[in-house]
Amino acid sequence: MTSTIHAGPITADHIAHLPAPAQRYLTFTCVPGRPADVSFHATAHGFFRTRPNQRWIACTSEQHNDATDLTRDFRLRLRLAHLIPVRARDLYEEGHGRMHATALGLFTVADGQGREFDLGELVTFLNDAVLLAPSMLLCLPVEWTAIDEHTFGLTLTDHGNTVTAQVTVDDRGAPRVFTTEDRWAVLPEGPRRTRWSTPVDGWCLVAGRMRPRRGTAVWHLPDGPFAYAQFDYTNADITYATASG
Repeated sequence: MTSTIHAGPITADHIAHLPAPAQRYLTFTCVPGRPADVSFHATAHGFFRTRPNQRWIACTSEQHNDATDLTRDFRLRLRLAHLIPVRARDLYEEGHGRMHATALGLFTVADGQGREFDLGELVTFLNDAVLLAPSMLLCLPVEWTAIDEHTFGLTLTDHGNTVTAQVTVDDRGAPRVFTTEDRWAVLPEGPRRTRWSTPVDGWCLVAGRMRPRRGTAVWHLPDGPFAYAQFDYTNADITYATASG
């Protein structure tokens, strides 16, 4: 079923048609009783690495996601060897995704675009909504599907791009992990479609909203899982705009 924007507070009736684990998820994340979120801006601190055997590097992320035009602007800042500033930007707008990173503000160290990035950035937008702005899913062209008592599926379509994911929740409805096959890992032999997941380490209540304590991004490579990014959302600065303005 396609999602629509609700002008007023979301009620139990608005989510009654969804699979049971999805209803528990939206209830656990305090969605009923407030208007749907149409955008959010978040700044968080965490750690990043580019190889499984590399040490973690402290980083800061800043992003803006908007459901009204389905855009995602994610920026990452870190310092290699504590000295060399690296800036990376992941962008999704008008159906196209791009990843671009520079060192010292001068040298391009990564640059990717094309179909793989269109789908990868769109499914990452979906992941952000699941973890940081659950009610935003009710403003998006999302199809919800039942899988089992602890798992539901999501399908999001935009500008001819369609991505799917699964969300596994506990008995309370708290998400444990988001998983998708619609991302491509950049490997030595080139981009390769690879299972990607974001397991969640606990949840906390902040300003009347549930948010992850910590989220990790993991590539499931042939040699085993590779966790490459971790973010602490407990003290993250997150602001929201709702459907009511």
